[in-house]
Amino acid sequence: MAALDRLIAVLQQMEQSHRDMLALSEVKRQVIVKNDVDELITLLNKESRFMKQQEPLEIERQSAVHELLQERGIKSMLNLNITEISKLIFDPADKLRLLEVQKKLAGTLHELKEINQLNQMLIEQSLMFIDLSMDIFASRPEQDATYQHPADKNGNPGRIGLFDTRA
Repeated sequence: MAALDRLIAVLQQMEQSHRDMLALSEVKRQVIVKNDVDELITLLNKESRFMKQQEPLEIERQSAVHELLQERGIKSMLNLNITEISKLIFDPADKLRLLEVQKKLAGTLHELKEINQLNQMLIEQSLMFIDLSMDIFASRPEQDATYQHPADKNGNPGRIGLFDTRA
């Protein structure tokens, strides 16, 4: 049953790795709220390294699944999920261990998805605020703050905005 133990160990490593990523995402949320761009870039670099670290774990998981299938007499290179694999495990204790690890990993991935969606919304709101601010500073005002006689329409064309957008 070495292949099953190896698969469970890899899934546990993946779950812990995603827990670490979850903690990083919490810090990322705080950085987004503080609007600390330099720290955000640092965190994005850490996330990128994290994603590269996931590749060997995924390869190891696939290898363990293939080995488990071969132990069970299945020669195919099927790409089965954990629920399907659990149907091939007949020992109730082993099946329970596998399904518990699956449940923990799925829960962690769900939490990670939720916080990433929140971070995405915060970033989108920040970008909308920046866009609005740029529109306010660069657009032509609807009415100048100074008095202009209504008959004097050819006089001062009005200011362009606080910033010259053509620069």
